[in-house]
Amino acid sequence: TVALTGAGVSVPSGIPDFRTPETGLWANVDPMEVAHIDVFERDPARFWSYYRPRFHALGDKQPNAGHEALAELERRGLIEGVITQNIDRLHRAAGSREVVEVHGSIEISTCRRCGASFGIEEVDELFDEDGIAVCDACGGPVKPDVVLFGELLPERAMARAQELAEHADLMLCIGSSLAVYPVAALPGQTLERGGRLAIVTKGPTPYDAEATLKRIPL
Repeated sequence: TVALTGAGVSVPSGIPDFRTPETGLWANVDPMEVAHIDVFERDPARFWSYYRPRFHALGDKQPNAGHEALAELERRGLIEGVITQNIDRLHRAAGSREVVEVHGSIEISTCRRCGASFGIEEVDELFDEDGIAVCDACGGPVKPDVVLFGELLPERAMARAQELAEHADLMLCIGSSLAVYPVAALPGQTLERGGRLAIVTKGPTPYDAEATLKRIPL
């Protein structure tokens, strides 16, 4: 068994999902204008005006019962690992060991010029008077190790995610609309190999008709 989680699993921890009207992260902003790699490279001040407050908002969030349940299932040998679209680090904080972060993580930010790495607690000290995070070693631009729009997903992470999906007898899909590719193809890989799907999410997904179980959380 393998778990695939999206933004919905972190909502009980106080982290908004992306598309819920009025409260979702994209409800009042065009993600292509603030979270695209071209925006980071062309106008880093605009990028960080969105991402810096998000760092602050995510930094003190704690795992919820969903994260803890998945970690406990792993400890009992009942799931092989967690594939997550989330960047919030909460699966690891809950104790999950095999976590495949296909969209990266806010844990580390990296200088695009010299490759220096900075932990999340260090990034706030890197901002200049223009509101841009710059490397304190070489002055290069610092970018969080998260996948922005316009970027490819990490090759190693996706290879591991595909391996888990292809060998799963059961995939638990939790808190994801299963609409964002290439991650949205993973449940299909489980089905193609004869595995089953159990989906726990509020909205519809493209796989609802093929799932063995579909639950809408309260």
